[in-house]
Amino acid sequence: MKTLSTALLLVVLGGLLPLSGHAQQAGTGFGSEPEVQAFIASMHEQHGFDAADLSRQFDAIHANATVLRLIRPSASPGKQRSWQRYRQRFVNGRRQAGGQSFWQEHGALLQRAEAIYGVPPEVIVAIIGVETEYGHNMGSFDVLEALASLAFHYPPRAEFFRGELEQFLLLSRENGVSPLDIKGSYAGAMGIPQFMPSSQRRFAVDFDGDGRIDLRNSPADAIGSVASYLQQYGWEKGAPVAVPARVNGDPTALLTEGIKPVLTVRELQARGVIAAADDDAGRPAALIDLVTPNEPTEYWLGFDNFYVITRYNRSSFYAMSVFQLAEALREVRNNRLAAKP
Repeated sequence: MKTLSTALLLVVLGGLLPLSGHAQQAGTGFGSEPEVQAFIASMHEQHGFDAADLSRQFDAIHANATVLRLIRPSASPGKQRSWQRYRQRFVNGRRQAGGQSFWQEHGALLQRAEAIYGVPPEVIVAIIGVETEYGHNMGSFDVLEALASLAFHYPPRAEFFRGELEQFLLLSRENGVSPLDIKGSYAGAMGIPQFMPSSQRRFAVDFDGDGRIDLRNSPADAIGSVASYLQQYGWEKGAPVAVPARVNGDPTALLTEGIKPVLTVRELQARGVIAAADDDAGRPAALIDLVTPNEPTEYWLGFDNFYVITRYNRSSFYAMSVFQLAEALREVRNNRLAAKP
């Protein structure tokens, strides 16, 4: 049978699928919006979804004002970015203690993930600690509603979130779960490692071997999937992540190069960067500035593995928090193991 065109399908939907009474009266259901109906038609044409079923699901949700508020940058002019304030949220005693417990409980899985993917246990644990505090805070937002709110009511990133909404519906169908039953963050990230739908479909692995991928309830799948993600983005086993640095002169030109390593350490040193990285003089690095208002700026050299961490969250603050939490976790664990008789 020939597939209905988008325009014709919209006519059919309009004639055969009246809006729910709630949506007609209050205008809050997504099913009443032309862009949503066009999206439903596209999902039917491209992926064979049942249009009537999708319409009912979108009728059951509405634009979430909290999601739209949280996604927007702070409007407060006094709310300056602060590395020290950011760091305190993630590199603290609670997360270090939780990380030690998580590492102790899942040590064999972490060791196996390192053997397969080359990512050290402390980095995997630190990412899970920063993301959800080891699975204790995975988000309570309806993912379908959150993604639809951002896809159709947040123009600055509508294209990205429509893509994630598409991937989310495919993921739900593949797992045999209703999209209305899945919880996550306000941005649509899910599970212990907070994967976006596209990342889950691309990088997640069945690390416990039970025949399905469950990032919400399986720490094994979460551990393997984080390692898989980093490895596929280019994690280099045994390579450095970052080293402290000082800068002589104005660093503006070097900072505009971005966080992707391009210049070698030797080239950076020739341009006024001082760092204890003689063994890595030929290795590419990027100058990272960690700014705290009314405090001296903290400078680091970030290597390729630092850049890989920013593929998880495209923020130098995030990557440095992961790195420093990982270093703290590794040091405490090593000291504890060394102290054992």
